[in-house]
Amino acid sequence: MSKLNKEEVLQQLNDAYLAKHGKAPTIEQKGSWFKVDGGKSLRLGDLAEMVSELTGGAAAADTAPKAEPKKSAPAKKAAAPKKAAKASGNGGLSPKQLWAQKLAQGSTLPRGQR
Repeated sequence: MSKLNKEEVLQQLNDAYLAKHGKAPTIEQKGSWFKVDGGKSLRLGDLAEMVSELTGGAAAADTAPKAEPKKSAPAKKAAAPKKAAKASGNGGLSPKQLWAQKLAQGSTLPRGQR
């Protein structure tokens, strides 16, 4: 997809709007959104489409992004079997194994598990 040049699109919009309506539009920008004559907020790509609508498609070749052919999605790999959850800093033990080890060392079960 080709990148749109903001200054070119705004200039083309200004020219096309002036030719169609007889007056220059007021374009307000807030971030990457544009309002033309206080209307709905639009992105730069939407302004490029507006230019093509105002000119009847003549300027669309210059500003509109060219559609790329769709690529087929790569085949999905077979899902690997899920492994048991392991705590990170305990030597690769499962939670059940870790608590059995702690209980063997003389610890007590956590509150609510007694």
